[in-house]
Amino acid sequence: MRYSRQREALLELLRSTKSHPDAEWLYINLRKDYPNISLGTVYRNLRQLTETGEILELPYGSVSHFDGDISPHYHMRCDSCRGIFDIGKENVSISVKTDNGFEIGGFSLLLNGICRTCRDSN
Repeated sequence: MRYSRQREALLELLRSTKSHPDAEWLYINLRKDYPNISLGTVYRNLRQLTETGEILELPYGSVSHFDGDISPHYHMRCDSCRGIFDIGKENVSISVKTDNGFEIGGFSLLLNGICRTCRDSN
């Protein structure tokens, strides 16, 4: 994959936020510095960055969201505001036993509930 300033800017933007944005949000924010960037370019670069393991794609709901933090962690999604929040691995304890010889290579975890902001506003 050859170097691209737009891809580098996309990666930098994604790593600078904890909001787990979708492609549309990234596109709108990248247009400030790259007015000629297309939504197709954003999608193409997101696909490439996901395939190379530089970002995570979070296919929660009808729209994929993206995470620039590729360290091992899990996610919570608010059923009210649809915000996605990180959970550190140290805050989750999971034990899985298999008796069929299956070797687990990884998993994803999404917890649903109501975030503090939504809960406090009710």
